[in-house]
Amino acid sequence: MAFSAPLWSSTLLPNKTTTFPSRLSPSIPKPSSTFAFPPLSIAATADFDTTTIAVIGGGSVAALAAVLSLTDPERRRKLQAEEVGGGDKEVVREYFNSTGFQRWKKIYGETEDVNRVQLDIRIGHAKTVEKTIEMLKDGGSLRGVTVCDAGCGTGSLSIPLAKEGAIVSATDISAAMVAEAEKQAKEQLVASEDGPSPAPVMPKFVVKDLESLDGKYDTVVCLDVLIHYPQNKADGMIAHLASLATNRLILSFAPKTFYYDLLKRVGELFPGPSKATRAYLHSEADVERALRKVGWTIRKKGLISTQFYFANLIEAVPL
Repeated sequence: MAFSAPLWSSTLLPNKTTTFPSRLSPSIPKPSSTFAFPPLSIAATADFDTTTIAVIGGGSVAALAAVLSLTDPERRRKLQAEEVGGGDKEVVREYFNSTGFQRWKKIYGETEDVNRVQLDIRIGHAKTVEKTIEMLKDGGSLRGVTVCDAGCGTGSLSIPLAKEGAIVSATDISAAMVAEAEKQAKEQLVASEDGPSPAPVMPKFVVKDLESLDGKYDTVVCLDVLIHYPQNKADGMIAHLASLATNRLILSFAPKTFYYDLLKRVGELFPGPSKATRAYLHSEADVERALRKVGWTIRKKGLISTQFYFANLIEAVPL
């Protein structure tokens, strides 16, 4: 999908100069296709044959919308929630402790046993992590800076932050994800202790949902997690995360537009061999409103996009 505006921009605060590099790491190839899905919304379709997806073109949007009006993905979500005895949170916990863990461990990892869609999502997520670290390092050295990685997954952000000298508290709702993150951290950080720099501090990994987070940190980061929260709950979660941060809050979320919402619903039509969690998209205006309500404002923002991954990434600071 082509965009006429630059991928990255900055919101300037009074008396502050802000820059945000638009270049992407040369080590990460840039997909050339023009079709896109928002991040994580195709968790259930990561095994899906992209040849089928490719038949959906701009000229068929109206017809696709008509087909979607005849479907009932909500019923499937309700049945899924009933199976695990709860709502969205229980569904997320169950998914990422079972089939979802195996799938996303593979996507976040380095195995070559991934299909085209999964590889593209891996690239998109890696770009999000890369840009997040750039945001954090723009403020100077991370040595000794306390960071809460809320929704840490397999440690793809926590481990690089620890290598930069940050003191990282990492949490995830999935015990399986936390165990894998600890395993990866021990393998990578112990090996780095032999280097010339001071040995990194091992992140503290804890099984905990966002609502249960406490403490105070210089920076709180929450990547690709708000997709599991409807807007009314996302508002409260943004306020909660901001209350834990002293200086910065970094969030990524799936952007809400008519086109992205339509594509998300396409993914719901093809649940794949395993069930996925429900996906919620959020507009930048809604996120900004939630931040301003608790005295925060967006300082930097940008869009990360690949063929099958789209995410808005923002850095917020106190007003």
